[in-house]
Amino acid sequence: MTPPQSPAPLAHGAAATLALPDFALVEEACKKSSLLWIAVPGLRDRAVWHVWQEHDGRGAVYLVTGGGEQNVPGLSDGQVVRVTVRSKDKGGRLATWSGLVGRVLPGTPEWAEVVPTLHAKRLNAHDGEGQPERWAERSAIFRIAPQGPLLEGPGRYGRASGAAPVQSGPATTVTRRVR
Repeated sequence: MTPPQSPAPLAHGAAATLALPDFALVEEACKKSSLLWIAVPGLRDRAVWHVWQEHDGRGAVYLVTGGGEQNVPGLSDGQVVRVTVRSKDKGGRLATWSGLVGRVLPGTPEWAEVVPTLHAKRLNAHDGEGQPERWAERSAIFRIAPQGPLLEGPGRYGRASGAAPVQSGPATTVTRRVR
């Protein structure tokens, strides 16, 4: 575990990076659980697969979106999002933190370092070894680095369950059918 050496540039008034004990909790939880929830302001939370990896001595979550991969609308470079990571043991919410989003561009050293890890962790890729090329052409890879204080964690949970209300749609049953 390597905590951030110096704060990254902050967006939208975000505070300094996580304190060491909180950073260790976030890092360990993200390494153990391959699923977390991203809350883009104004949009519904999304469950996403990810990897935790260090680049230049700084750990962060990396994820692929678009181009035949998971859809995470609204992510953009420099934005701050809320990230909730589950406990691998219990499956419930373990920690919630703010993260600074950064786009990882093809051809950069960060891309070269992160893509092999993402590629190895991506299950059931339909294009096998051609997957990284497809990502470079049609997908986006984002880094989400912890910022600010831990929002929720052991002994510091909000009263709300965090469960999202059911969205209505064409498959939603509005009332109970009587036969």
